[in-house]
Amino acid sequence: MNKLDGVSDRKVWFNFRDTKLTIQHSYLARLNYVHQNAVKHKLVAVANQYPWCSAAWFERVASLAQVKAIYGFKIDRVKVEDDF
Repeated sequence: MNKLDGVSDRKVWFNFRDTKLTIQHSYLARLNYVHQNAVKHKLVAVANQYPWCSAAWFERVASLAQVKAIYGFKIDRVKVEDDF
């Protein structure tokens, strides 16, 4: 991608974790975790302020009840390798 864009020093991410989630509660907690990740790392104060996060989109298209439900899931027990 760097070569196609004519740059040489940009890091292109290639690692990802593929996990099959079979329990709805686990999926919803991880969805909240993804939205809150930029807040956790102190990049923004509120998740919807981070431009590369789906939180702002989610808050626009989901009902208020859905947003409250997802954001209500605790993320302190979500175990995701995150050393950034």
